[in-house]
Amino acid sequence: MTVLASAWPALIAVLLVAAGGKVRDVPGFAAAIAAYRVLPRRLTAAAAVAVLAAEAGAAVLLAVPAARRWGAVLAAALFAVFLGAMASVLRRGMDIDCGCFGSARRPAPVGARSVTRTAMLLVLAVMAAVAGPAAFSPVQPALAVVWLGLLAAVPRVRSGTPEPDAPPPPGPRPGTPFALNTPIGEPTVFALVSPACGTCRSMLPVFAAASERHVVLVSAADEADVRRHLDEQGVGLPLVTDPDVYDANRIPWPPYAVVTDAAGTVLAAGGADTPQRFRTLLARADSAAPRPAE
Repeated sequence: MTVLASAWPALIAVLLVAAGGKVRDVPGFAAAIAAYRVLPRRLTAAAAVAVLAAEAGAAVLLAVPAARRWGAVLAAALFAVFLGAMASVLRRGMDIDCGCFGSARRPAPVGARSVTRTAMLLVLAVMAAVAGPAAFSPVQPALAVVWLGLLAAVPRVRSGTPEPDAPPPPGPRPGTPFALNTPIGEPTVFALVSPACGTCRSMLPVFAAASERHVVLVSAADEADVRRHLDEQGVGLPLVTDPDVYDANRIPWPPYAVVTDAAGTVLAAGGADTPQRFRTLLARADSAAPRPAE
């Protein structure tokens, strides 16, 4: 029973770290949920708050012996939902950040590592539920450290060595048309944003500063909500709203940028969550653009 009961301290540590990461940027976590595309976008903000509250609540319940089994059941339900959402992402061939610890500065893509780690947490939650309000033992914290070490030791997939049959990363490919419900008549930088995305908010000034180019913001959210958000941020860039832009172009999550020529053909596309990545994307587009005839 001591081994089973050692799961609850490890779960409390993980849940508090996860909730702490999310509470620092709830809109960013909502954007991570939206990237899974399992909920309507209008529900992602509420879902982010619900997950944050459930994680914090499970941690509190686990700390109270009389309520420990309920906290373990709540944690198990959370991890089961997370596993189902990750399985859905992998089945659809999407490449997105798992959002496991909020809107992370260091992205953790949905893959073998995140699935394995979440499955291990589900096992720990079941262990804690079986143990219930077992008496405290000094061995429990030591074993909890072992569980945390095993979770941290789940190996990352080595970068730079993709599997031979792995699909290309999602998003529009250079040389293909950019699917948008608005005609494209000049070379344009389309910056895809969302009012619920904290990183998008920080990138708006970067997009606005690219004044030497024709920059158009694109959003799948309600137009009135987006314009209100842009007014609050003091951004006056042109806006196009298209609820199908993500699915039509297999774009994973905002902020994302697509650079096209006058005919709407993609020159470069990719994530634009930092100024450097945005500048790199613009440079790729410039190198791909046809040279004017001498």
